[in-house]
Amino acid sequence: MQQESHQEESLEKKRRPFYREIIESVVIAVILAVVIRLLIIEPFYIPSGSMEPTLKEDDRIIVSKLNYRFQEPKRGDVIVFKYPLDPKRNFVKRLIAAGGETVAIRNSRLYINNEPVPEDYLPQGLRFADFGPEEVPAGSYFMLGDNRNNSDDSRVWGFLPENLIVGKAVVIYWPPGRLTAVH
Repeated sequence: MQQESHQEESLEKKRRPFYREIIESVVIAVILAVVIRLLIIEPFYIPSGSMEPTLKEDDRIIVSKLNYRFQEPKRGDVIVFKYPLDPKRNFVKRLIAAGGETVAIRNSRLYINNEPVPEDYLPQGLRFADFGPEEVPAGSYFMLGDNRNNSDDSRVWGFLPENLIVGKAVVIYWPPGRLTAVH
């Protein structure tokens, strides 16, 4: 009796229309894609040169939305976030200082809590205006573009509230010749 019912189930599965299997597969694929994009990773396009030389205009990057669920953002991370003056827009900048730290720029040199900070990612010979000192409020970050002379960043719009962070830039995937981890 059990063998008969098992055979009937097997025949029923075989009789399912082909189009139904395709529809089920497509629905599952769409649900997985939405979940992955909302919770795990998301691709982003770089529209400007504000992060050169790290990220170039027209680069495409993968952003991990998981990193900051398990650890705090840290100085030097390249982060995608919702622009504080228009949260419908996404920006990408480098995290320079966190809440409680004092940031200053003197003679094109970055200082955090009056200590010079090495910035190996900046282009050689880059000169930019002095700033601060300013203390970053708790729950906020100070963000700068690597191309300091052409970057709309915390020097212009202020501190980034942590709730506007989308995720950490982890990989440049396009163009293929630039495939690399983001540092």
